[in-house]
Amino acid sequence: MRFGRMGLCPDLLVIIDINLNLTESTNSTCSPSTVSPILTGTSEGGSDIMSQLSELSSGSVSVVIADADLMSAHLLAVELARGRQDISVVGVSNDSVEAIRELEKRQPDIALINTHLRDGQMTGYRVLQSLPVNCPKTAAIMMIPVCDRELVVDAFRGGARGIFYRIPALKLLSKCIRTVHGGQIWASNQDLIFLLGFLAQLKPLRVVKAGGGMRLLTPREAEVVHHVAEGMSTRELSQKVGVTEHTIRNYLSNIYDKLGVSSRVELALYATAREDMSTS
Repeated sequence: MRFGRMGLCPDLLVIIDINLNLTESTNSTCSPSTVSPILTGTSEGGSDIMSQLSELSSGSVSVVIADADLMSAHLLAVELARGRQDISVVGVSNDSVEAIRELEKRQPDIALINTHLRDGQMTGYRVLQSLPVNCPKTAAIMMIPVCDRELVVDAFRGGARGIFYRIPALKLLSKCIRTVHGGQIWASNQDLIFLLGFLAQLKPLRVVKAGGGMRLLTPREAEVVHHVAEGMSTRELSQKVGVTEHTIRNYLSNIYDKLGVSSRVELALYATAREDMSTS
């Protein structure tokens, strides 16, 4: 993976719900925060750490932490457990193989994954990519050291539901976990700028000139195009046309191929341009 240019952490943190409503949340800065090492025991003994974790919390939101250093993961667990009853750290690991195994065993609500693990740089992304198959109900939060475009974009591409910068905002970690567990996205303004820039470059929206492509469509496909231009959803199309949603998706796929478009928006623009030509 090639690193992009590092940027500054943004001042405004935003929380996005599933239907992309944005609300302002607590401000975060890039000034480091201090966590005092208040634990007893050793950072190398996984069983010792787990026995202490079981005494720290028994909350309803279960979390597995994958971090390069077990003591660092333990400190995160203590921070999460301090004065809170709804978050429980059920496992910690410090390399990708162990993390994947621990996540599959525990099936937690949240996987808190550091970008870099003990077995190499970027191996946290290997853990992230394993979640859809091994832990389909687990939501991932990637801990990223700096506001780097490629780290952020690849985290979201891998299925992460949150990006957390641990150094400047450790006190916000519990809120981040609750937010993601509640079905929302945890991201900063700069994270969104990175992501939107990536999407714009990935496949720019095309406005296809209307031609004779409509003659290639069956009467049913032409009907579907007409309703798409009216803004109907797949479910509404299914009810209107009297077929299943799966059949509607098949119609749309065939229509895209015949007209040379690649999305519903492009199809609606195509249909609108054709109507404009016919009335001019």
